[in-house]
Amino acid sequence: MDIEEKLKQIKSRFQEVNAAMSDPAVFDDPDKYTELTKERSDLEELVQDYDTWKDLTDRQEGNNELIEMNEDAEITEMARDENTEIKKQLAELEEEIKMKLIPKDPEDSNNAIVEVRAGTGGDEAAIFAGDLFEMYRRYADKQSWKMSIMSINHSEKGGYKEIVFQLEGNEVFGKMKYESGVHRVQRVPETESQGRVHTSAATVAVLPEVEEVDIDINMGDVRVDTFRASGAGGQHVNKTDSAIRLTHEPTGIVVECQEERSQHQNKDKALTMLRAKMYDIELEEKQKERAAERKSQISTGDRSAKIRTYNFPQGRFTDHRINLTLYDLDNIMKGGIDEAIEALRVQDNLEKLNALAED
Repeated sequence: MDIEEKLKQIKSRFQEVNAAMSDPAVFDDPDKYTELTKERSDLEELVQDYDTWKDLTDRQEGNNELIEMNEDAEITEMARDENTEIKKQLAELEEEIKMKLIPKDPEDSNNAIVEVRAGTGGDEAAIFAGDLFEMYRRYADKQSWKMSIMSINHSEKGGYKEIVFQLEGNEVFGKMKYESGVHRVQRVPETESQGRVHTSAATVAVLPEVEEVDIDINMGDVRVDTFRASGAGGQHVNKTDSAIRLTHEPTGIVVECQEERSQHQNKDKALTMLRAKMYDIELEEKQKERAAERKSQISTGDRSAKIRTYNFPQGRFTDHRINLTLYDLDNIMKGGIDEAIEALRVQDNLEKLNALAED
């Protein structure tokens, strides 16, 4: 990867954006102005890094000339000493620039819709699905994200057969996307009289929330059904047909929402879920292609992959994608998943960086 060439391109684009923002016609187009403002903000730090990099390399070249001339022993020695320090500064700056040059996934700043479903293991799988939901609820609190429930299917023995919730905040999808996959639990269920360790599983799907402009839904292709909400949810339950089920007939995608009090609110949320699912189909294919090209272990495109094991007897948490093992399971189940998510993000960025270098 030629850093200088890439930085030159970025500075050139930065100047183009500045010029475009001074065009009076742009002021009459708020969307365009907002888009340019965001792009300028994204480029500005790298332009500053380029100016610093250019200053350091110019000083280095000047010192090289003094060293080559060798007219004064003291000045020559000072030039050598300064170049030793400049070399160190350049190495550190170039590593920072490389990480900043990694293209961000455009979905990372989006809000997310998270679906947690009980898998193999019967009642214990549903209880574990409930534990995962509680883990994400606490993690969301720590991130100052807003959580709202979209759909719940309770299990008789506790936990959930399925729970769908929305997370709103800063960089939600960028952090939560690594949670997609099969989560396996190993522990002694409360219903186990012999004290034997059982293995159960729950699946997690994390979908980026998208705007109407990202996915155009033809409502003529959508069947709308109403039904009465069931289970816990307030006094409106079982009194009115406020719950909504949407079926997108061309794809067979079905979503439902019953947690809001009005039919209108439930329909809006159901449409948000439908858009996310339709967009996710496209995104999953892109991610699989990207991951195949990068030979990535951290693909968020394969939802059937077993990604984690939560071993309660040993207090062990293992993420199989990066061979990360932590003996801090109690804290993790209370929402302390920051270390795992950060490790996954770092590995993902390193793979992207290697791909850039190969290009």
